[in-house]
Amino acid sequence: MAKLQGLACRVQRRELRERTRVRIRCFLLAILFWVAFAGGATAQVKTLVFCSEESPDTLNPQLSFRQATFDATSRQVYDRLVAYEPGKAEIAPALATSWQVSEDGLRYEFRLRPHVPFHKARHFTPSRPLAAEDVVFSFMRQLDPKHPYHQVSGGSYPYFQGLGLPQIIKSVTAGDNGTVIFELDSPYPAFLSTLALDFASILSAEYADAMLTAGTPERVDMEPVGTGPFQVVQYQRDALIRYVAHPDYWRGAAPLDNLVFTITPDATIRFQKLRDRECHVVANPDPADIPAMTLDGDVKLARQVGMDVGYLAFNTTKPPLNDPRVRRALAMAIDREAILEKIYQGIGRPAATMIPAGLWSRGKAPPPPAADPEGAKRLLAEAGVTKLEIDIWPSPVGKPYLPDARRTAEMIHEDWLKIGIDSRIIVTTGRDFIKQTMVGQHDAALFGWIAETLDRALFLAPILGCEAAKSGANRSYWCNRKFDRLLDEAARAKSPSERETLYALAQAVLDEEVPILPIAHSINFTPMRNEVVNYRTSPLGGHYFYGVDLK
Repeated sequence: MAKLQGLACRVQRRELRERTRVRIRCFLLAILFWVAFAGGATAQVKTLVFCSEESPDTLNPQLSFRQATFDATSRQVYDRLVAYEPGKAEIAPALATSWQVSEDGLRYEFRLRPHVPFHKARHFTPSRPLAAEDVVFSFMRQLDPKHPYHQVSGGSYPYFQGLGLPQIIKSVTAGDNGTVIFELDSPYPAFLSTLALDFASILSAEYADAMLTAGTPERVDMEPVGTGPFQVVQYQRDALIRYVAHPDYWRGAAPLDNLVFTITPDATIRFQKLRDRECHVVANPDPADIPAMTLDGDVKLARQVGMDVGYLAFNTTKPPLNDPRVRRALAMAIDREAILEKIYQGIGRPAATMIPAGLWSRGKAPPPPAADPEGAKRLLAEAGVTKLEIDIWPSPVGKPYLPDARRTAEMIHEDWLKIGIDSRIIVTTGRDFIKQTMVGQHDAALFGWIAETLDRALFLAPILGCEAAKSGANRSYWCNRKFDRLLDEAARAKSPSERETLYALAQAVLDEEVPILPIAHSINFTPMRNEVVNYRTSPLGGHYFYGVDLK
């Protein structure tokens, strides 16, 4: 009896501690949101709260390919040499005011914008504005394996490496009078578009040198210093990111004084926070909540056709998934039309290919074929597969291109049972999902991808190329040299008709090999409160808060 009483007391103490922690957290959040909403009315301080779906894996966009990381970093904190026009997909000057390309296409010279200030940080105060050496540092860190920062924070640059840029860029050097020169190994017409991507953000070389001297180089990646409209002042993983406006931003100070990302993985809770005035803008709503949002008089919805794709990746290194016949059979068994109806509920479009509608150079694609379980059985028999169990890893965070990966996995499981294939659904946390699938633990996994340029090669190479397989960004681990060569030739081709022919040949290789199965392209909705003004969606995805205001 005494032991039972002691156990009961320990349980009560644990419950009391847990309740206390919850009360403290609620109290802190109450203070945060009081500042965000009530404070703005009395002190004229404008604070916008964004309900984000997940934490960034780093605060340096060079080290990632995740949209949550780009939203938190490159789209608020950093700038690039060139950028896309807000709300459009056209290249415009940014940190570079102009550029010249040699006749042979091997030399790009950029003239830098003068007097662009960097942020101040807790451990660093810049002594100079943007200079050519910052651009050289930002690219050579990724390009040169012997660079002192190359191995910092893991030494993996999935986007840069996935695009094959180490084989394209020969050198990056500082020129005279505020210019930077890129020398290429061979002509690459898509190079300018490439420099607008998130991984091409410009970091401070002076900050990097100071942190290296101090013995804390990792600070560069977790306490960022950029030239962008907002500066990070606090990051608490899985809770919040707090920003303040950069008062000396070269485009002019942002209308907002403060920006807060509150990390809220559950889409239903994000919607409730929007209703309760705890958030101004919400990421990735649940399709089931869209009708209620349209009826809420305090909420408005921004709509944008997504240039993205949700897909199932087969790990082609694992037998029998290394046999294209087996992959094709598994793909044929899946009823994508049913998934579109039950999971996407009106916010998705069928995907016959990986390339979304609206992406430059996309050929006319036929509608996705209907499920064919009998044909799938015949292919499995031809491949000699009589018994098979497959682990399906669904992405744990809902995205527009994959609103509910777990339910999608359950539907795939049911479809595979019809052809005699069993499967297990492996549920993980966001960080474990990224970590484990990047080292090939999965048999099949549900992912998605978003176009960041209008170039088809830049859409496919980071998730299907051989270099991307080495970095782990290509979750199918499929490496086909013919496919890579066709994408490379298409990216370098000057004639649109020649490009289209090469892309069609590359698509034929994909259709034959089936390393992945495209499921759907999304229609993106961004819910926000009515007091949010000047928020612009981008056809290339992402959340940008420079220029946004509160009325």
